[in-house]
Amino acid sequence: MVMGVGLLGNKIGMTQIFDESGNIIPVTILKVGPCVVTQIKTMAKDGYDGIQVGYNNVSNKSLNQPQLGHLQKSNIKPLKYLKEFRVVKNDDFEIGQVLTVDKFSLGQLVNIQGKTIGKGFAGLQKRHNFTRGPMTHGSKNHRAPGSIGMGTTPGRVLPGKKMAGQLGNKITTVKKLKVIQFNLQENILIVKGSVPGKPGNLLSIVSSK
Repeated sequence: MVMGVGLLGNKIGMTQIFDESGNIIPVTILKVGPCVVTQIKTMAKDGYDGIQVGYNNVSNKSLNQPQLGHLQKSNIKPLKYLKEFRVVKNDDFEIGQVLTVDKFSLGQLVNIQGKTIGKGFAGLQKRHNFTRGPMTHGSKNHRAPGSIGMGTTPGRVLPGKKMAGQLGNKITTVKKLKVIQFNLQENILIVKGSVPGKPGNLLSIVSSK
């Protein structure tokens, strides 16, 4: 899938602002970039065109030797996060180029990808919105799963059966969030609506098609 080059950032939190008409807008504040172009993939060498960007400067001790060598080869300081974006053409980028929030404009729609809040092992009612059993008249089936499969044929539980298990902690994308404000000095991006995860969560922000 081809997409534009995006930026990496962290979620700061949610608040609300007022527009010119006095309407309340729920917004999320993001700390985005600056990101550094760490690698350029080409069709001739790698079989596709792509741009790898890095984010969040760290010390040498935070990375292992292969990670350090990859960045030192391009004379780039150690970065904690790397992410690759597929592009149609990579002629507009060069290694070491710094990308900031000025890449986005007011009113633009963006897709934001991140890991959702992990809620641990959850039951059927919480995870899949199952209906509970009767609470009275001698019923002993309140939040139990009940039957999960057929009898002799096929004699097994079919794959994909909705059951209790890990809830949250998955990569998800919220699409077409509107850019309300941005601050170039502080690298702040404010978007309308909510984004995945809790404050401090790592996010990927890409222009929506």
